[in-house]
Parts: sequence; structure tokens; C-alpha cells
Amino acid sequence: MTVRLYDTRAQALRDFAPRDPSNVTVYVCGPTVQSGPHIGHVRAAVGFDILRRWLEHRHGRVTFVRNVTDIDDKILANATDTEPWWALAYRIELEFTRAYAAVGVLPPTYEPRATASVPQMIELIETLIERGHAYAAPDGSGDVYFDVRSWPEYGSLTRQSLDAMEAATDADPRGKRDPRDFALWKAAKPEEPSDAGWSSPWGTGRPGWHIECSAMSRRYLGGEFDIHGGGLDLRFPHHENELAQSTAAGDAFARYWVHNGLVTVGDQKMSKSLGNFLLADDVLRERDPQVVRYALGAAHYRSSLDLTPASFDEAEAALGRIQSFLQRADRVVPDASVAPGELPAAFAAAMDDDLAVPQALAVLHETVRAGNSALDEGDREAAMAAVAAVSGMLRVLGLDAADRTHGDDAGTIALDALVRTMIDQRAEARATKDWATADRIRDAIAAAGIVLEDGPEGTHWSVKR
Repeated sequence: MTVRLYDTRAQALRDFAPRDPSNVTVYVCGPTVQSGPHIGHVRAAVGFDILRRWLEHRHGRVTFVRNVTDIDDKILANATDTEPWWALAYRIELEFTRAYAAVGVLPPTYEPRATASVPQMIELIETLIERGHAYAAPDGSGDVYFDVRSWPEYGSLTRQSLDAMEAATDADPRGKRDPRDFALWKAAKPEEPSDAGWSSPWGTGRPGWHIECSAMSRRYLGGEFDIHGGGLDLRFPHHENELAQSTAAGDAFARYWVHNGLVTVGDQKMSKSLGNFLLADDVLRERDPQVVRYALGAAHYRSSLDLTPASFDEAEAALGRIQSFLQRADRVVPDASVAPGELPAAFAAAMDDDLAVPQALAVLHETVRAGNSALDEGDREAAMAAVAAVSGMLRVLGLDAADRTHGDDAGTIALDALVRTMIDQRAEARATKDWATADRIRDAIAAAGIVLEDGPEGTHWSVKR
């Protein structure tokens, strides 16, 4: 029952041992809300949602923090006269929230905005200056930088030597002691909105990107917490800088570092800067959100995921097989209350092994096949055991919305009545060998997106996915 996770800092699989086994603490870098989410953002959220669900299964409680960077150079650049930076940030934040919710990502325990923790950032910067690891620009400009040469462990996360690193480009290099020093505080510029700055001991300005997460993780989880997560592209410089400034300030910081792989298009990283991204809204408009979640979560979270239309087609077919089994079982034992059962040992072993979702899904589909065989053989007890196991696995994977038959809402009840009337009319036509009428009814049903399944238990319908 020991979960093993690949720790990016150690570059090895490690047994996961939380500080408090009854409350696992996780901090994940959330979006910079400059523009709407692409499907790569959603893939990352799904990956960490699966991690969270599995840790909840094993430990019971997970305090999960995902921040929102709502002040940034790009946010200011994308603002307009009719939509100030703070209004743009809020609108885009809601777009991310809707996309995450659509694919079943659980809301975080806390979702702090960077602008709400500026005092804590200033306090952390003051600590770094006092300890000799940061300095205000000597030209009096109001910028403050982290002194990378003051911290011998700088580069330990990504295992780089300082002299081999490129210069930091996150701020004006004026007054830097070393071109690799990075900004902790950025002085206000005349062309920037007056409300995009805060008072500080160094003058009006705003925090650098990296200091935000160090301050917010400390505020909501303390100076030491279990897991720090984010995309593989954040390892350097963002996470390297977070680690340096937090440990230089005296915090133990993250015990484990977990990074998800990137979504690619033609083996090239999907990004807004390259213009090769798929907007989440566009994908979710064209595909069932559960299909999108399955497609994004089916690959191992650390692997690159090259998305194509076939990826979603395969996910749709896989979910269809699961749903068909659950609907078939529901017809055999209608209205049976089947609670999610004990997870198959092979499924749990796969999830414990660094969230090996591909192997876990193989167990899920094998259980579906076994359940169908049990239904074929009339073994209701074995079939219901399979239903319980499948329901439990779907819940862990966040796919439990697939665990539904026709539902009981008024619209579905009305549709069921209409379709069954047509099924009865078709059955009467077939009984009188009026094949033309029977075929015409079936074609009309199919044109409405309804699939009929004729079997020994009668004819049943489902909505084509």
C-alpha cells in the first residue's frame, strides 16, 4: 500500500512518506491568466487531479493548493482601455475554472491569487535581503534581485552548473551583479497602469513571478510541505528559482517534486508562443468532456502526449465499451443499488506505481470484459461484483460520470417514453412482417442519434456518443 512517485529532484522513484499521513499537502503551479486555456493546461490539471484522487484514496485527506498568477508582464500587455488588466485576469481565470470543471477536475482546497499575497511576498524578500541572498539594485531603480552566487545549491533541482546557465530575462538587467540573478521585485514603469503597483520598502512596484509561489505555498501550507507539482517546462527557471529562494530564506520547502509531461503537436511542444495550441473551449465544444478527460489522462502523466483526432476517437470508443457494460448490467438487475466496490489488486498496484494509469485502465477494461462474460453466462452475482469494481475504478480516475444509464431527469424520461413507443411500433411491424415500416422506424431512430440494441432481453436504446 505504499505509493511510489518519481521525484524530479532525485531523478528516481521514491516511496511517498508524507509529513502527516492523515493530511497530504500539495502545491501545484496554476495558470498565468493572460489568455484562455489550451488543452495542454487541461492535461496538466487532469494529471494532478488523478494524483490527488489517488492520494485521497490512500490517505483520506489532501490539502491541495493551486495558485492563480493574476499580475504579470503578459497580462498587462494584453489589457486594453476597455478591459483593464485586473478585469482581463478575472475573465480568463473563469475560463480556466470552467474548463477544469467540465472535465471533472476537483476544485482546489485553496486557490490563492498572487495579488492577494503581496505583503507575504514583500516579507519574504526582506528575509532574503537580511540573509544576504538578495539585494536592491544599487542604481536606486527600485528593482530587487536574488543573488544566485550567494546560494551554493542553486541549480540542484535541474542539476545544472551556474556558469552553464543562460542569463535571466525576466527583468531589466540594470543593476544586476550577475546576469543570471532573477527579479524578486520589479519597479513600476511609467507606461504601466498606476493600479498595477504596490508600495514596498524599495518603492512602488510588483512582485517577480518566482517569488509568488514561494510566498503562497508558505502561507497556505507552511515552510515545508509534501509535493510541489507543475509542468515539465516549469522546472527551469521557475521551480529552480522557487527552490533557491525558499530554502535560502530558511524553509525546507517541497519534499517531493512531481512534473507532468507536455502535450505536443507533431512532436513539438504545444504553446501559445508557437501558435500551435488547441483551445480548450474548442475541443470541449466538439467532444464530450468525459471523452476529453479520458484522452488526456490515459497516457502516463510523465510522458509526452501527441494529441490527434484519433486520440479522442479511441477514448470515445473505450468509454462507450464501459458505458455499454454498465447499461447492460442495469437492464439485467434494474434499480439495483451497487456501491463502488473494492478496487482490484492489480489496479491498486498500478496506481501505487507512480500512477501507472495505462496499466490501471487495462485492469478496468479486463473487468468490463469479465463482467460481460458473466452477463452472457447469467451469473448475476459476478456481474454485479464487476459493476462495483468498475464503478470504484471510474471514481478514482474521475470518470465516474460514465457510470450512468439513462438517468431520471424529466427530459430523459420523456425521451425514453418516445423512443420506447417507436420501438414497440417497430416490433409490431416486424411481427406482421411489414419490413418496410420496421426499417423506416429504425432509420428514423438512428437519424436522431439513437442506437438500438436487439438482444434476448428485448430491444434497448442508447444515445450515440
